[in-house]
Amino acid sequence: MNANAAILRRRFFKERIPLYQKNPILFAEEVLKFEPDIWQQEALKDLAETPKVAIKSGQGVGKTGMEAVALLWFLTCFPYPRIVATAPTKQQLHDVLWSEVAKWQERSPLLKHILKWTKTYIYMVGHEKRWFATARTATKPENMQGFHEDNMLFIIDEASGVADPIMEAILGTLSGGNNKLLMCGNPTKTSGTFYDAFYSSRWMYRCHTVSSEESQRTNKDNIKSLIDRFGYDSNVVRVRVRGLFPKQEDDIFIALQLLEDAVKLEVEAEGETEGTYIPDRIDIGVDVARFGDDDTVIATKLDKVIPELLSRHGQNTMRTVGDIVRIYRDFMEKYPGYDDYVYVKIDDTGVGGGVTDRLNELKEDPAEGLDKMVVIPVNFARKSPKSKSARFYDDIVTWMWANVRDLMKDKEVKLPDDSVLVGEFSTRKYYFQSNGKMKLESKEELKKRGLSSPDRADAVALACMPVYKKKAA
Repeated sequence: MNANAAILRRRFFKERIPLYQKNPILFAEEVLKFEPDIWQQEALKDLAETPKVAIKSGQGVGKTGMEAVALLWFLTCFPYPRIVATAPTKQQLHDVLWSEVAKWQERSPLLKHILKWTKTYIYMVGHEKRWFATARTATKPENMQGFHEDNMLFIIDEASGVADPIMEAILGTLSGGNNKLLMCGNPTKTSGTFYDAFYSSRWMYRCHTVSSEESQRTNKDNIKSLIDRFGYDSNVVRVRVRGLFPKQEDDIFIALQLLEDAVKLEVEAEGETEGTYIPDRIDIGVDVARFGDDDTVIATKLDKVIPELLSRHGQNTMRTVGDIVRIYRDFMEKYPGYDDYVYVKIDDTGVGGGVTDRLNELKEDPAEGLDKMVVIPVNFARKSPKSKSARFYDDIVTWMWANVRDLMKDKEVKLPDDSVLVGEFSTRKYYFQSNGKMKLESKEELKKRGLSSPDRADAVALACMPVYKKKAA
């Protein structure tokens, strides 16, 4: 540290710290050059004044930035603090929150000199053993125990996803004179400590609700599209836009919490870290539309992971065939060691039959190089298969959706973070037939409720549909 930096540091600690301890907004503006939104100012003010703050919000409102400010404020302004930042997944904790902290620390002319950032710790230079913040994934209660200091702060990101035993361990640790808790997240779950903070335990917390509609940081066209498609009071809009907990709807086939868990699921395939990953199984699901309001959607599934979907509007069937062939060839080029078939499952009802026929025609030409492609037509008008797993479901579509639901329950599928996909899965209802079997409401019934055809969800259901696996020749 040069002489000017040392002078700056001494002046900072002598003159400004007493002000910043009471006013984290001033700290954000002067030290980090961070201009907090109104809701961020209110939340930071509450954190300075009270022990516990809970914030539920829609997506994209700037909660991660606010958490980073809170961490750096507490770490800088209170002597010998212990700060624990946690989240349910490594990706959310390290790639999102911890990286946001690094960004604002590096932008500050002062903090980049007096604080040292590492992949798991940030500490005051010269005091690394007793003056620090640490990142710990919320996977085990013991990760949250053993911290005791007069100045301590826990920051819990995506708090709805943190299990109650871990929350209990955190709350049991907060016993010091200046111990604080900041919980933030999308309100995906109607039980647990985060939910209770807004209801039965509200007297203990300063609570905030932040809507994506009111934030200057969000894309209002995307929000309007989501509202128009699923309705203002749908669970996907309540949680991802309005920052409200989902409604309890007993006749919804797939609960929103299952879907959000599948989006956040962490999957690390064998060989992925070394760059040698080759999938054991590749599936492609194709929900075919030609013209009108519906979309043609192609979903791929590599083992457990479903990457971003390909959606086309108003596309003719031959272009859809071209998309499938291109995706297949891309996989063959990317994974030259893959030696199994690629299962292409197509909604063969209506115009989908043309896609099936053309793919089978192309496969007959050896020059096309489609020898590992298996084309499987699926008639959505059929009854459920005659198998033990399908005996509770009236038709093949209900059985396919039930299979996706079971994969989510067993943590066997990771979905893309696609609000439209989540909305389609989380709004479809079911009922029981006179034969005692479950049946999803039809697309006609969906449209009577003002909802669009679930093209993305059907494509994912096709990609996940179980078929007999055989080795390629």
